[in-house]
Amino acid sequence: MSQNTTNHQTIDTDLAPIRAQIDAVDAQLLHLLNERAKLAQAVGHVKQKYNQPVFRPEREAAVLEKIAAQNPGPLPNHQLQALWREVMSACRAMEEAVKVAYLGPAGTYTEQAMYKQFGHAIHTTDCTTVDDVFRTVEANGAAFGVVPIENSIEGAINRTMDLLLGTPLKICGEVSISINHHLLHQTGDASRIRQIVAHPQALAQCYQWLKQHYPNVEQKPVSSNAQGAQLAAADPSIAAIASDIAGATYGLQSISAGIQDDANNRTRFVVIGRQLCGVSPTDKTSIILATPNQAGAVYNLLAAFAKNNVSMLRFESRPAKQKGWEYFFYIDFAGHVDEPNVAAALAELEANAAFYKCLGSYPVTV
Repeated sequence: MSQNTTNHQTIDTDLAPIRAQIDAVDAQLLHLLNERAKLAQAVGHVKQKYNQPVFRPEREAAVLEKIAAQNPGPLPNHQLQALWREVMSACRAMEEAVKVAYLGPAGTYTEQAMYKQFGHAIHTTDCTTVDDVFRTVEANGAAFGVVPIENSIEGAINRTMDLLLGTPLKICGEVSISINHHLLHQTGDASRIRQIVAHPQALAQCYQWLKQHYPNVEQKPVSSNAQGAQLAAADPSIAAIASDIAGATYGLQSISAGIQDDANNRTRFVVIGRQLCGVSPTDKTSIILATPNQAGAVYNLLAAFAKNNVSMLRFESRPAKQKGWEYFFYIDFAGHVDEPNVAAALAELEANAAFYKCLGSYPVTV
């Protein structure tokens, strides 16, 4: 008998009792998951009775927060929460599969953010532009939409911010994901590249890398990185900047990975819909303001945050396009509109602002 055969027999003997324990735990998990699914169905019956929505972002955020707080290890919190997200998604689909629109096509970072928020047991609609995502949700073609709003390198996604000003929709959630760009090509032969395509934000996020490695290659902006990947899959003279998931989706080879100029590159996405969210453990509120045209107006308005102990997280201005040299101010802050100090600050702001719009309070998924 060979040494290898002996080793395999010894290993199998040592592993047999452990595998038996794993099989027993799997049987328990199978039973408990189906018990949870039955309870989700019961929840669905009650929600139907009272005409309540299937997806409750604040409830799911609270569950994930509790899971992290009670986790004894060795599974890290982010992996355990990812598993729980899929369990909740599958159980939610027992009530009704949520319809979600996103900036497509398949393989975009927005798609990744959507699945991070909702799990995979959903019905999806991919849209060509951010405008189309808003229109789809506004026309009730989907209950929710997912769109990018800010990148850690390039800043705000201006089109999303402009659309938030006019839409009747609310922000129902926020998702943040790491952005790891790859240079993708049909064959992996870099000598054939004559054009590099990507979303304008992705081109800007890789500016220094492209300047160093492909200074003489034409750069062409497209509506999404996934669309760029589609173009690269059809033409060997084109390379695309996109995710490894987009590369796998469209059968592309990665010439270089991690080509973004900042290794900590992240993008925030917002979930839009008609639903108002209740209080969760990690709430943020977003508003849009315009100030009266007088000295100290911005300062006087923002003083309401300090007065009521509300922590401002983001302050961004956008031109009021219908009026020359006037601005709307987009403000994010910690807390929920139903919290007394937040409600007091917002009442003061609304009373003194030339324009006021609350975009919603919502849980944050990091």
